[in-house]
Amino acid sequence: MTAADSDRSAVDVPLFLNGEGMRGGRVHPHIAHHRFLGEARTAARYRFYAYESRFPALWPVDEGGVSVPGELVGLSLTAVRDEFMPVEPPELELGVVELTDGSAALAVLLRPDVHARGTGLVDISDYGGWRAYLEQR
Repeated sequence: MTAADSDRSAVDVPLFLNGEGMRGGRVHPHIAHHRFLGEARTAARYRFYAYESRFPALWPVDEGGVSVPGELVGLSLTAVRDEFMPVEPPELELGVVELTDGSAALAVLLRPDVHARGTGLVDISDYGGWRAYLEQR
């Protein structure tokens, strides 16, 4: 690895969290030492699912989407790879979402094959986020 490679891996990128990675969630301790950037919402271009009531999952749509609440954390791509993704469920994959202000952030999205199966998915888009879903179920 060159010095330039090391510098590139140290640049923080925004990661949108919408479930257990948020403050107080069971995944949060893995990334708690990274910079909290504040609360955020996705653009209204997503459906929001609970997978087997264990974790939430975003799914991009062309119509009928909602704005999903969450939090932003700034971390390096190396930290995304080494600290965050290893604790994420295998039904999710890394992607890029649009936020309400038009900016982009990394996020985990439902894998297409999992969405196509549909098994274990409950649409929770109208609950107002993961925490609200957990409180209401």
